[in-house]
Amino acid sequence: MQLFYHHLYSALPLPERHRFPIKKYQLLKTAIAELGVTAEQFKQPVKASAAQLALCHSEHYIHQFINGTLSDNAIKKMGFPHSQALVERTLYSVGASIQAAEHALNSGLSANLSGGYHHAYRESGSGYCIFNDLAVAAAHLITSEQASTVLILDCDVHQGDGTAEIAQCHNNIITCSIHCEANFPRIKQHSDYDFALPAHTTDPDYLATLKQALAFCVRIHQPDIILYNAGADIYEKDELGLFNVSLAGVYQRDYHVINFCKQQQIPLMCALGGGYQRQQSEVVKVHKQLFQAALDLY
Repeated sequence: MQLFYHHLYSALPLPERHRFPIKKYQLLKTAIAELGVTAEQFKQPVKASAAQLALCHSEHYIHQFINGTLSDNAIKKMGFPHSQALVERTLYSVGASIQAAEHALNSGLSANLSGGYHHAYRESGSGYCIFNDLAVAAAHLITSEQASTVLILDCDVHQGDGTAEIAQCHNNIITCSIHCEANFPRIKQHSDYDFALPAHTTDPDYLATLKQALAFCVRIHQPDIILYNAGADIYEKDELGLFNVSLAGVYQRDYHVINFCKQQQIPLMCALGGGYQRQQSEVVKVHKQLFQAALDLY
């Protein structure tokens, strides 16, 4: 399993008490290494190009973000103060998802220790998401003729609204979002398949929905690869989630997705998605379930 990571993931300077748990990426890398992942399995990505971003985002928005000319309202909606460090981090993160997707096509499984920025729309960022890395990766695979059909399986607790909006212009990108109906964003978009579960959903209902949704999407669309947003914010102690899914339930979700793809011989690329606890070491324990499941299966 190849893992894509850049030190800038956790190097972004943020205001004191900013809500985003920026240190979790470095903490997770250390935790994964303790599971037995070797240094050779971590690969540094290269930056996404403007041409790759333009597969899913307007050139005007790309130019404004990279050159620091976004409006104050656009920056507020994005959720991060603009800086050159943010530009660099973003380009590396999107590049990592593109390269991880390409690697998965050849090896079967890979992951980006960032990514899952599913609230980013074609013309704007939102909710800590600037460019939609999984949509860009999917469009890149299709445009470069490495894949014909790509399934984006979004298991973050929040709907993949930006992904749904972008994919409306890409017929071969199939979007499936399993999320909390009562959670952000207030106004939902239309994915190809939306499974909106009620607040306080527990392990049995969540896992049953996941299994049915994944099997259905694969049977109908026969994707060449699945891009998986493995959001840790479905966990019952997440501070921005509303589900009652246990830590064991998170592991079972990730295990099922990886095992299903392994059994069906479908390449799988994983991204972290959301996970929000003030004690960042605690959210790392939730994200770590993905990598434990992968090691248990491979």
